[in-house]
Amino acid sequence: MKQVIHEDGARPVKVWTNEIEDEALQQAKNLARLPFIHHNGVSLMPDVHAGKGSTIGSVIATEKAIIPAAVGVDIGCGMNAVRLSLKASDLPESLTAIRHQIERDIPLGAGGQHQRPEDVPAMPTAFLEMLSMIAAKHPGIGRGLEAKAAKQLGSLGSGNHFIELCLDENEDVWVMLHSGSRGIGNMIGTYFIERAKKAMRGWFVNLPDADLAYLPEDTDDFNAYVQAVEWAQEYALANRAVMMDRVIAALRRHIPVEFTITQEAINCHHNYIARENHFGRNLWVTRKGAIRAREGDLGIIPGSMGQRSYIVRGKGELQSYCSCSHGAGRRMSRAKARKLFSVDDLKAQTDGVECRKDDAVLDEIPAAYKDIDTVMENQRDLVEVVHVLKQVLCVKGA
Repeated sequence: MKQVIHEDGARPVKVWTNEIEDEALQQAKNLARLPFIHHNGVSLMPDVHAGKGSTIGSVIATEKAIIPAAVGVDIGCGMNAVRLSLKASDLPESLTAIRHQIERDIPLGAGGQHQRPEDVPAMPTAFLEMLSMIAAKHPGIGRGLEAKAAKQLGSLGSGNHFIELCLDENEDVWVMLHSGSRGIGNMIGTYFIERAKKAMRGWFVNLPDADLAYLPEDTDDFNAYVQAVEWAQEYALANRAVMMDRVIAALRRHIPVEFTITQEAINCHHNYIARENHFGRNLWVTRKGAIRAREGDLGIIPGSMGQRSYIVRGKGELQSYCSCSHGAGRRMSRAKARKLFSVDDLKAQTDGVECRKDDAVLDEIPAAYKDIDTVMENQRDLVEVVHVLKQVLCVKGA
């Protein structure tokens, strides 16, 4: 831990970096003043940066209330990685054909979904029935939830979501991907954020930021939100699992060598809520851009597409509620990145990585992100490094 910020009438803010923007710090201070924040305070990870209402890269432990906007609309967003029996020498000299195969097999971009019925993955009946029940109870979420969930299962999305091939320090090949609950999670999150704001207005609760609106435990909206968010988190896990299967199938089409998975899938949400016990209390722990890092937990901390990524093992640090960062974290907005950098800069910074190098992904340029090695140094008390990965192929959904 790098610093602890104390203010009268507020819980402490514990920070794992010495560099934090004013807006992000103010957001954390606003959180720390809410009456249901656990006495250990708000924990900010070393990749922290300003978000909507609350900081990205924060761990928020609450008693008897949840802040839907802190979880966000990309519910269950997270990572999945597997190691293969392939070595770097087994990969073809050019990875372009593999990238194009993945881009054909997996729907990309905002709103991306399967266009042909035969491409839509099967979903367990009980899973769809649960969604139908949620939709019937809360028609305000929107129409066509079941169809959207089916068509987007196994799709990447846009922004910082990605699929990568990486090499570790032993030249072993890894597949790593990052995505969440897609449009269905967005609809669920947006609906309950508005429900929380409506409740605040009805109770005449004044907050420093409207996006800190909360749902008190044991209310109908609270119970409905927990049910819906747990469904979306399971959907996000399933979404990543389907994509992983299809990426591996794409690799088999272009790599003649037989291979197997030698590292069981590492899965970790980093935008989610969970019921956990810390300091002898049962708490609602919201990790907004943070992953769980209990002692022995394996996790994934990616850099940008031109940096290194890390497979880590948690140390179980209680002061962070057994958490660590979820990546490098942005150091500038997408708009600023587009103003500062050119496509030629993008090409230079992704040299040696098979990826798109055009204007559509310019805002994902590596220089828009914090230095991943500094982020890792700042959380040595939270995790230990198990593997260091270097990207050789990256698929983005622009």
